[in-house]
Amino acid sequence: MRHTFALIAVVFSAQSAIAAPDYLDDRSTPAALVRSLYNAISLHQYARAWSYYADPEEDGDYADFARGYADTAEASVTVGPMTSEGAAGSIYTTLAVTVTARTRDGKTESFGGCYVVRQIQPAIQEPPFTPLQITDGYLVARSSDEAMPVSCDADGRPRF
Repeated sequence: MRHTFALIAVVFSAQSAIAAPDYLDDRSTPAALVRSLYNAISLHQYARAWSYYADPEEDGDYADFARGYADTAEASVTVGPMTSEGAAGSIYTTLAVTVTARTRDGKTESFGGCYVVRQIQPAIQEPPFTPLQITDGYLVARSSDEAMPVSCDADGRPRF
């Protein structure tokens, strides 16, 4: 009986050590939106991740998007330098990021890049309301110590 209890305790300890991240769906700031994207990917909630993009079909369909993350066990993002500018009722923010992903076989990959996020002025919107959205994203495989871009150019492409 004592051995069974010890085995159960070990199983519960191992499960808690690899627990999934808490659900995060925060569209209050550009940085929070990008963090929410990678939270959705880590939780394998690809429809939610897809929903953060303004025009996701521009680069392919949902099935291709989801397949692109099929081997990803978890992903995290670090947000670096940001710049914002207004244009015709919208605010565009460009964020430099590093992304660290762990594949299902345990391999760790690093990427550096930029995301462009658009906020349509809330006071001028009519229903349905459009929250913050990702309009562009560019990631490049990089070594972990060189992944953070110094800045992003005017088109949202990373500068290393």
